[in-house]
Amino acid sequence: MKDYLVKATTYDGAVRAYAITSTNTIKEMQRRQDTWATASAALGRTMTVGAMMGAMLKGDDTLTTKLEGNGPIGAVIADSDATGDVRGYVTNPHVDFELNDHGKLDVKRAVGTEGTLSVVKDLGMKEHFTGQVPIVSGEVGEDFTYYFANSEQTPSAVGAGVLVNPDHSILAAGGFIVQMMPGADEEVIARLEEKIQSFPAVSTLVREGNSPEQMLERLFGEEEVTIHGRLPVRFQCKCSKERVERAILGLGNDEIQNMIDEDHGAEATCHFCNEVYRLTEEELETLKASAED
Repeated sequence: MKDYLVKATTYDGAVRAYAITSTNTIKEMQRRQDTWATASAALGRTMTVGAMMGAMLKGDDTLTTKLEGNGPIGAVIADSDATGDVRGYVTNPHVDFELNDHGKLDVKRAVGTEGTLSVVKDLGMKEHFTGQVPIVSGEVGEDFTYYFANSEQTPSAVGAGVLVNPDHSILAAGGFIVQMMPGADEEVIARLEEKIQSFPAVSTLVREGNSPEQMLERLFGEEEVTIHGRLPVRFQCKCSKERVERAILGLGNDEIQNMIDEDHGAEATCHFCNEVYRLTEEELETLKASAED
Protein backbone atom coordinates (compact mmCIF):
# COMPACT_ATOMS: atom_id res chain seq x y z
CA MET A 1 0.00 0.00 0.00
CA LYS A 2 1.34 3.42 -0.94
CA ASP A 3 1.48 6.04 1.79
CA TYR A 4 -1.21 8.68 1.72
CA LEU A 5 -3.41 10.76 3.95
CA VAL A 6 -7.03 11.82 3.82
CA LYS A 7 -8.75 15.03 4.90
CA ALA A 8 -12.28 14.63 6.21
CA THR A 9 -15.10 16.11 8.23
CA THR A 10 -17.82 14.49 10.30
CA TYR A 11 -20.56 15.41 12.78
CA ASP A 12 -22.03 17.77 10.14
CA GLY A 13 -18.76 19.65 9.83
CA ALA A 14 -18.25 20.14 13.56
CA VAL A 15 -15.18 17.90 13.49
CA ARG A 16 -12.21 17.95 11.10
CA ALA A 17 -10.05 14.86 10.78
CA TYR A 18 -6.87 13.64 9.10
CA ALA A 19 -5.64 10.06 8.90
CA ILE A 20 -2.44 8.73 7.38
CA THR A 21 -0.53 5.58 6.54
CA SER A 22 3.19 6.41 6.56
CA THR A 23 4.93 3.02 6.67
CA ASN A 24 7.01 3.42 3.50
CA THR A 25 7.94 6.99 4.39
CA ILE A 26 9.24 5.95 7.80
CA LYS A 27 11.01 2.95 6.26
CA GLU A 28 12.92 5.32 3.99
CA MET A 29 13.76 7.55 6.95
CA GLN A 30 15.06 4.56 8.92
CA ARG A 31 17.17 3.41 5.99
CA ARG A 32 18.78 6.81 5.55
CA GLN A 33 19.17 7.68 9.24
CA ASP A 34 20.01 4.16 10.50
CA THR A 35 17.78 4.79 13.51
CA TRP A 36 17.43 2.13 16.18
CA ALA A 37 13.97 1.06 17.32
CA THR A 38 13.11 3.68 19.95
CA ALA A 39 14.66 6.49 17.91
CA SER A 40 12.64 5.28 14.89
CA ALA A 41 9.45 5.45 16.92
CA ALA A 42 10.13 8.99 18.16
CA LEU A 43 11.15 10.36 14.77
CA GLY A 44 8.55 8.30 12.90
CA ARG A 45 5.73 9.63 15.08
CA THR A 46 6.98 13.20 14.66
CA MET A 47 7.24 12.89 10.88
CA THR A 48 3.81 11.26 10.67
CA VAL A 49 2.19 14.11 12.59
CA GLY A 50 4.27 16.64 10.64
CA ALA A 51 2.98 15.24 7.33
CA MET A 52 -0.62 15.72 8.47
CA MET A 53 0.13 19.24 9.69
CA GLY A 54 1.73 19.97 6.31
CA ALA A 55 -1.54 18.96 4.67
CA MET A 56 -3.19 21.84 6.56
CA LEU A 57 -1.01 24.30 4.61
CA LYS A 58 -1.55 25.77 1.16
CA GLY A 59 0.58 26.36 -1.93
CA ASP A 60 4.30 26.67 -1.22
CA ASP A 61 3.89 27.00 2.56
CA THR A 62 6.21 24.83 4.67
CA LEU A 63 6.37 23.71 8.27
CA THR A 64 9.13 22.60 10.64
CA THR A 65 8.48 20.84 13.93
CA LYS A 66 11.18 20.42 16.56
CA LEU A 67 10.80 18.29 19.65
CA GLU A 68 13.71 19.05 21.97
CA GLY A 69 13.61 17.28 25.31
CA ASN A 70 16.12 16.31 27.96
CA GLY A 71 16.33 12.68 26.85
CA PRO A 72 19.31 11.00 25.15
CA ILE A 73 17.79 11.19 21.68
CA GLY A 74 18.38 14.95 21.42
CA ALA A 75 16.41 17.09 18.99
CA VAL A 76 13.78 15.43 16.78
CA ILE A 77 13.13 17.52 13.67
CA ALA A 78 10.66 17.12 10.78
CA ASP A 79 10.01 19.30 7.73
CA SER A 80 6.81 19.03 5.71
CA ASP A 81 4.79 20.90 3.09
CA ALA A 82 1.36 21.03 1.47
CA THR A 83 2.27 18.47 -1.23
CA GLY A 84 2.82 15.50 1.10
CA ASP A 85 6.62 15.68 1.14
CA VAL A 86 8.19 15.13 4.55
CA ARG A 87 11.70 14.56 5.86
CA GLY A 88 13.25 14.35 9.31
CA TYR A 89 16.24 13.54 11.44
CA VAL A 90 17.18 12.99 15.06
CA THR A 91 20.39 14.12 16.77
CA ASN A 92 21.22 10.69 18.18
CA PRO A 93 19.76 7.93 15.98
CA HIS A 94 21.31 5.03 17.91
CA VAL A 95 19.00 5.13 20.93
CA ASP A 96 17.04 2.10 22.08
CA PHE A 97 15.79 0.68 25.38
CA GLU A 98 13.92 -2.29 26.76
CA LEU A 99 10.14 -2.06 26.29
CA ASN A 100 8.32 0.02 28.91
CA ASP A 101 5.86 -1.29 31.51
CA HIS A 102 3.11 -1.33 28.85
CA GLY A 103 5.17 -3.48 26.50
CA LYS A 104 5.79 -0.60 24.09
CA LEU A 105 8.87 1.25 22.85
CA ASP A 106 9.93 3.72 25.56
CA VAL A 107 9.68 6.92 23.50
CA LYS A 108 9.14 9.01 26.63
CA ARG A 109 12.50 7.91 28.02
CA ALA A 110 14.23 8.68 24.71
CA VAL A 111 12.70 12.13 24.24
CA GLY A 112 12.56 13.20 27.87
CA THR A 113 9.75 14.85 29.81
CA GLU A 114 11.24 18.35 30.01
CA GLY A 115 11.90 20.62 27.07
CA THR A 116 9.95 22.26 24.26
CA LEU A 117 7.93 21.46 21.17
CA SER A 118 8.17 24.23 18.58
CA VAL A 119 6.40 24.63 15.25
CA VAL A 120 7.61 27.11 12.64
CA LYS A 121 5.41 27.84 9.62
CA ASP A 122 6.74 29.62 6.54
CA LEU A 123 3.57 31.05 5.02
CA GLY A 124 5.35 33.19 2.45
CA MET A 125 5.13 36.30 4.62
CA LYS A 126 7.94 38.49 5.95
CA GLU A 127 7.78 36.89 9.39
CA HIS A 128 7.38 33.18 10.09
CA PHE A 129 4.66 31.96 12.44
CA THR A 130 6.27 30.30 15.47
CA GLY A 131 4.48 28.46 18.24
CA GLN A 132 6.17 26.84 21.21
CA VAL A 133 4.90 24.83 24.17
CA PRO A 134 6.56 22.78 26.90
CA ILE A 135 6.80 19.03 26.46
CA VAL A 136 4.08 17.41 28.56
CA SER A 137 4.90 13.71 28.23
CA GLY A 138 7.55 12.97 25.60
CA GLU A 139 5.17 10.52 23.90
CA VAL A 140 4.84 12.83 20.84
CA GLY A 141 1.09 12.45 20.25
CA GLU A 142 0.22 13.95 23.63
CA ASP A 143 2.73 16.74 23.09
CA PHE A 144 1.17 17.72 19.75
CA THR A 145 -2.30 17.52 21.31
CA TYR A 146 -1.13 20.03 23.91
CA TYR A 147 0.43 22.21 21.18
CA PHE A 148 -2.81 22.49 19.19
CA ALA A 149 -4.86 23.33 22.27
CA ASN A 150 -2.49 25.93 23.68
CA SER A 151 -0.67 27.46 20.69
CA GLU A 152 -3.38 27.31 18.02
CA GLN A 153 -6.39 27.25 20.36
CA THR A 154 -7.83 24.23 18.54
CA PRO A 155 -8.99 21.36 20.77
CA SER A 156 -7.49 18.29 19.14
CA ALA A 157 -6.61 14.64 19.60
CA VAL A 158 -3.38 13.45 17.98
CA GLY A 159 -2.39 9.82 17.60
CA ALA A 160 0.71 8.43 15.91
CA GLY A 161 2.40 5.05 16.09
CA VAL A 162 5.33 3.12 14.66
CA LEU A 163 5.83 -0.64 14.90
CA VAL A 164 9.44 -1.79 14.60
CA ASN A 165 10.79 -5.25 13.80
CA PRO A 166 13.53 -6.87 15.96
CA ASP A 167 16.12 -5.95 13.30
CA HIS A 168 15.11 -2.24 13.63
CA SER A 169 13.29 -2.21 10.27
CA ILE A 170 9.84 -0.59 10.14
CA LEU A 171 6.76 -2.82 10.18
CA ALA A 172 3.95 -0.23 10.20
CA ALA A 173 3.36 3.48 10.80
CA GLY A 174 0.40 5.81 10.73
CA GLY A 175 -1.61 8.37 12.64
CA PHE A 176 -4.60 10.65 12.94
CA ILE A 177 -5.51 14.19 13.98
CA VAL A 178 -9.06 15.00 15.09
CA GLN A 179 -9.97 18.65 15.67
CA MET A 180 -13.03 20.38 17.03
CA MET A 181 -14.31 23.21 14.89
CA PRO A 182 -15.78 26.36 16.46
CA GLY A 183 -19.31 25.62 17.61
CA ALA A 184 -18.83 21.91 18.32
CA ASP A 185 -21.17 21.15 21.21
CA GLU A 186 -20.25 19.40 24.44
CA GLU A 187 -22.12 16.22 23.52
CA VAL A 188 -20.03 15.77 20.37
CA ILE A 189 -16.83 16.40 22.31
CA ALA A 190 -17.78 13.91 25.03
CA ARG A 191 -18.68 11.20 22.48
CA LEU A 192 -15.41 11.70 20.64
CA GLU A 193 -13.32 11.60 23.79
CA GLU A 194 -14.88 8.25 24.69
CA LYS A 195 -14.22 6.82 21.23
CA ILE A 196 -10.61 8.02 21.13
CA GLN A 197 -9.84 6.59 24.56
CA SER A 198 -10.97 3.13 23.43
CA PHE A 199 -9.43 3.37 19.94
CA PRO A 200 -6.84 0.66 19.12
CA ALA A 201 -3.19 1.55 18.52
CA VAL A 202 -3.09 3.17 15.10
CA SER A 203 0.10 1.36 14.07
CA THR A 204 -1.67 -1.95 14.77
CA LEU A 205 -4.54 -0.91 12.52
CA VAL A 206 -2.05 -0.08 9.75
CA ARG A 207 -0.29 -3.43 10.21
CA GLU A 208 -3.67 -5.15 9.84
CA GLY A 209 -4.13 -3.42 6.48
CA ASN A 210 -6.53 -0.63 7.39
CA SER A 211 -6.51 2.36 5.04
CA PRO A 212 -6.79 5.96 6.31
CA GLU A 213 -10.48 5.92 5.33
CA GLN A 214 -11.08 2.71 7.25
CA MET A 215 -9.34 4.12 10.33
CA LEU A 216 -11.67 7.12 10.32
CA GLU A 217 -14.72 4.93 9.74
CA ARG A 218 -13.69 2.82 12.69
CA LEU A 219 -13.06 5.86 14.84
CA PHE A 220 -16.32 7.66 14.06
CA GLY A 221 -18.51 4.56 13.86
CA GLU A 222 -22.05 5.32 12.70
CA GLU A 223 -21.29 8.96 11.93
CA GLU A 224 -21.05 9.90 8.26
CA VAL A 225 -17.48 10.75 7.22
CA THR A 226 -17.04 13.09 4.25
CA ILE A 227 -13.66 12.79 2.52
CA HIS A 228 -12.47 16.15 1.14
CA GLY A 229 -9.16 15.08 -0.32
CA ARG A 230 -6.41 12.50 -0.55
CA LEU A 231 -2.71 13.33 -0.65
CA PRO A 232 0.22 11.00 -1.40
CA VAL A 233 2.91 11.07 1.27
CA ARG A 234 6.62 10.36 0.76
CA PHE A 235 10.06 10.95 2.23
CA GLN A 236 11.50 13.70 0.06
CA CYS A 237 14.59 15.79 0.77
CA LYS A 238 15.15 19.24 -0.68
CA CYS A 239 18.93 19.08 -0.63
CA SER A 240 21.01 19.32 -3.82
CA LYS A 241 24.54 20.05 -4.96
CA GLU A 242 23.36 23.49 -6.08
CA ARG A 243 22.19 24.30 -2.54
CA VAL A 244 25.57 23.22 -1.17
CA GLU A 245 27.32 25.46 -3.71
CA ARG A 246 25.15 28.43 -2.71
CA ALA A 247 25.95 27.80 0.96
CA ILE A 248 29.68 27.69 0.22
CA LEU A 249 29.43 30.89 -1.81
CA GLY A 250 27.91 32.55 1.24
CA LEU A 251 31.06 31.80 3.23
CA GLY A 252 33.10 34.23 1.12
CA ASN A 253 36.17 33.86 -1.07
CA ASP A 254 38.68 33.70 1.78
CA GLU A 255 36.98 30.65 3.26
CA ILE A 256 36.68 29.02 -0.16
CA GLN A 257 40.40 29.54 -0.71
CA ASN A 258 41.10 27.91 2.64
CA MET A 259 39.09 24.87 1.51
CA ILE A 260 41.22 24.71 -1.63
CA ASP A 261 44.55 25.16 0.15
CA GLU A 262 43.92 23.03 3.24
CA ASP A 263 41.29 20.44 2.24
CA HIS A 264 41.80 20.33 -1.53
CA GLY A 265 38.04 20.27 -1.94
CA ALA A 266 34.86 20.35 0.14
CA GLU A 267 32.42 17.79 1.49
CA ALA A 268 28.95 18.29 2.99
CA THR A 269 26.46 15.77 4.33
CA CYS A 270 22.72 16.48 4.52
CA HIS A 271 21.30 15.99 8.03
CA PHE A 272 17.96 14.81 6.67
CA CYS A 273 18.89 12.22 4.04
CA ASN A 274 22.63 11.66 4.67
CA GLU A 275 23.41 12.34 1.03
CA VAL A 276 27.08 13.34 0.67
CA TYR A 277 28.07 16.13 -1.71
CA ARG A 278 31.70 16.61 -2.77
CA LEU A 279 33.27 19.53 -4.60
CA THR A 280 36.71 19.28 -6.18
CA GLU A 281 39.37 22.01 -6.11
CA GLU A 282 38.43 22.87 -9.67
CA GLU A 283 34.75 23.27 -8.76
CA LEU A 284 35.70 25.50 -5.82
CA GLU A 285 37.85 27.63 -8.13
CA THR A 286 34.87 27.98 -10.46
CA LEU A 287 32.69 29.08 -7.51
CA LYS A 288 35.29 31.68 -6.55
CA ALA A 289 35.42 33.00 -10.09
CA SER A 290 31.63 33.28 -10.30
CA ALA A 291 31.59 35.28 -7.05
CA GLU A 292 34.16 37.69 -8.40
CA ASP A 293 32.30 38.32 -11.66
